[in-house]
Amino acid sequence: MPKTWSGTCIAIYLVGIGYMGIDTIPDEFGLWFGLSALFLLLLLPCLAIPISKFIYHRIQIDARTLRVGRERIPLADIDPASVQAASNDAPAVAQRYARSLATVDAPVPGLRAVDHGAPRLVGGGWGVPMGMDTVVIRTRQGERFSIATRDRTAFLAALLHVTTAQHQNS
Repeated sequence: MPKTWSGTCIAIYLVGIGYMGIDTIPDEFGLWFGLSALFLLLLLPCLAIPISKFIYHRIQIDARTLRVGRERIPLADIDPASVQAASNDAPAVAQRYARSLATVDAPVPGLRAVDHGAPRLVGGGWGVPMGMDTVVIRTRQGERFSIATRDRTAFLAALLHVTTAQHQNS
């Protein structure tokens, strides 16, 4: 969805400035350029959320590390039982939206997750984009993490596979 949304917004912007350019270029190049910049200011907020998702909520798993956004978590630190428990918990759509709205971890007193006893949001973002699912896992030390994901099932299957293999090799 984010790629489709971004592509659609950029295509509408390019078609719009192209259409304006047909009538105004070369006579009114300055006007066309100014309007293109003005409409670019309308395009940027439409692209802010997909860019934020890419930076703060991108998940990569390799043989030793779970990387979420800007953070890295060693797989050896993740409790496989918490991953198994999270994979058994499949929230309904309405519950998923409610969780995404309630998961806030802004660096402001009173809005930090630890202030409310909630799991810390991993990745560097201040909140979960509406509609994304959140998965709560634990480390072996007992720290709880909240991870935003678009595909809960695939993420938990991959994480369960690598943490189980990591646990068996230990």
